[in-house]
Amino acid sequence: MLRITELKLPLNHSSIDLQTTILYRLKIDLNEFIKCHIFRQGHDARKRDTIVMVYTVDVEIHNEAEILVRFANDTNISRTPDTEYHLITPSTAFPKIHPIIIGSGPCGLLATLILAQMGFKPIMLERGKSVRERTKDTFALWRKREFNSESNVQFGEGGAGTFSDGKLYTQIKDPNYYGRKVLQEFVKAGAPEEILYLSKPHIGTFRLVTMVEKIRATIESLGGEIRFESRVDELLIENGQVQGVQLANGEILESQHIILAIGHSARDTFSMLQRNGVYMEAKPFSMGFRIEHPQSLIDECRFGNYAGHPLLGAADYKLVHHCKNGRSVYSFCMCPGGTVVAATSEEGHVVTNGMSQYSRNERNANSAIVVGITPEVDYPQHVLAGVDLQRHWERQAFLLGGENYSAPAQLVGDFLTGNASTAFGTVKPSYTPSVKLGDLSSALPDYAVTAIREALPEFDKKIKGFAMHDALLTGVETRTSSPIRIKRNVQFQSLNTVGLYPAGEGAGYAGGILSAAIDGIKVAEAVARAIQE
Repeated sequence: MLRITELKLPLNHSSIDLQTTILYRLKIDLNEFIKCHIFRQGHDARKRDTIVMVYTVDVEIHNEAEILVRFANDTNISRTPDTEYHLITPSTAFPKIHPIIIGSGPCGLLATLILAQMGFKPIMLERGKSVRERTKDTFALWRKREFNSESNVQFGEGGAGTFSDGKLYTQIKDPNYYGRKVLQEFVKAGAPEEILYLSKPHIGTFRLVTMVEKIRATIESLGGEIRFESRVDELLIENGQVQGVQLANGEILESQHIILAIGHSARDTFSMLQRNGVYMEAKPFSMGFRIEHPQSLIDECRFGNYAGHPLLGAADYKLVHHCKNGRSVYSFCMCPGGTVVAATSEEGHVVTNGMSQYSRNERNANSAIVVGITPEVDYPQHVLAGVDLQRHWERQAFLLGGENYSAPAQLVGDFLTGNASTAFGTVKPSYTPSVKLGDLSSALPDYAVTAIREALPEFDKKIKGFAMHDALLTGVETRTSSPIRIKRNVQFQSLNTVGLYPAGEGAGYAGGILSAAIDGIKVAEAVARAIQE
């Protein structure tokens, strides 16, 4: 088959229009055409008055070789690559070897699945509860202010990505099409098939819950084992080689192949790893606020007269500004038609995040507006100083919110002028259990507040109304990424602990559901190779 990229059609077009465009592009007649398949579908809205759909298609025709010669210099026409995932030779020779995977987020889940598909009998350990029980605990905080430190937005089956927008796209390079494998497994587990071809696919929380359960069932059917409420409290190391783990209940599990997929919020585990001498470095991350606008405002600004078109859905945005004080402010984890959620994993702290359902039909758009910070400048004291910094501002948010898990909030107009907010405007908060209006100038370091105050009017020049008075800021967003990197070598093993495989977002090697899942596949392959050597 042939792959054609950058096929552009008007927003309102038919399947016949697509076929006609393909024939014209290849300069062939209909009788030479057999069939086509959409590999990628997106849109270009840079000019909102002339929004176009952009396709990558795979085409089967009768005279493929001739066309390839004719278009040899055309970079948008090539032979369709093999995008199918091919397992490393299934291992039936090691029935007594049980790789251990710590964490059941996207990274741990895919690593466990791949190892099970290859014939190993992996054991996945999750400190939190199964996804259904975890959902009950998460909603208990949102609705009743009842917090469970081991079962929440951060901890439990599915990881932090379960309570998110469910974005399934990434900017990482993926020459082996591991991302395709991830999406195919998600479709098998109940995700809509459109995620295989949409340029910016997403699922939403409720669908992710059922998908996670089905992937778990697949792992177990292949001989894998999954244990919930099994926190790893100690890593057992002898002469630089990992030998197993000790659980919170005292049980010891032996293994010389352990994947560490703990997520970016397992702070007690970070401390345990440091105590055991596992090599880690502090890494940059970002902090800021969540901002909410009417979704209709974002739709109109991005899509103009095409706002509400079914092919476009709810509009998103991506913004960045480099400030006079040397800081960069940018939008992060934008959730169209979503809600701001309570995402703490520690008692007496307030953390925000964003979430959307599949429909993306809530009244508000939200995203994090965050400021980049670095260990060299902002927390040079020790490797876990970034964790200390996060905790400080999360505790401050808890105090400003009234010490009952309400979040501090302020209208954008008041934030820009330095006046405390006393009443909501047209934008109503989506954060639960509630927000407490006031002054956010003490909710972040001075340099961050100054940078965000400079950036918001600049963002307004790109999206008219972004700095509207009634838009709402809610604090604080601190968990944009892991504050540490657990460095690994080319075999994906820890630099100084043989058999330990740091992986995913918590180890500093991913950012989001898809990239974390891809990293899980890579690390699972590395484990399989090491076992078979």
